Amino acid sequence: METTSNHALLMDRIYRFQRYIYDLTRKYYLLGRDRLIRQMRIEPGERILEIGCGTARNLILMARRHPQVRFYGLDASKEMLITAEAKVKRAGLEDRIALRQCLAEELDAKKTFDLDAPFDGIFFSYSLSMIPAWKEALQTAFEQLQPDGKLAIVDFCDQQDLPRWFRKILAAWLFWFHVRRDPALLNFLPILSNREQAKLQIEYLYKRYAFMATITKQN
Repeated sequence: METTSNHALLMDRIYRFQRYIYDLTRKYYLLGRDRLIRQMRIEPGERILEIGCGTARNLILMARRHPQVRFYGLDASKEMLITAEAKVKRAGLEDRIALRQCLAEELDAKKTFDLDAPFDGIFFSYSLSMIPAWKEALQTAFEQLQPDGKLAIVDFCDQQDLPRWFRKILAAWLFWFHVRRDPALLNFLPILSNREQAKLQIEYLYKRYAFMATITKQN
């Protein structure tokens, strides 16, 4: 597993130039992102965090959709955040979207964003499969939620209902970009939910190309 500093440096190397074309290219295979955005239940006055926010594409869409909500984004890559900050500024949303460089497993609402309370909602959009310490990232995110807060995930699934040739090509393509879907993830979600006495919902999308999950923290 990469160390904290090594992983951040790796992300910078990957996205130093890709950040300029990231949104254009990823829309063709990061399926389900907009579905997650539409289905997240967000109330006025809440604070919502995206872990692995990339170019802030999702945060900007959500901020426009929910004008009375504050949004936060963190990413391991300083290079990606340069693009994110520029996009947020162009959108005129600097007062409602705050961005920070931080690894997912090191998130702390107070230390990272100077907040006096945890988040109402946290989501991962195709970022868990790029986080080496994904179990720690999920546990940390869950701990940084308010009671009744929701942890939402959309990411690659096992593609079992798709042709074998397609699965091989996709796996090779993702490996090139250091995306490594861990088969243990789908088994870990119910373990985390049961351990924390939380409610878990999982939906499989596009013949198991992707999955969408929501974990609701109980009072």
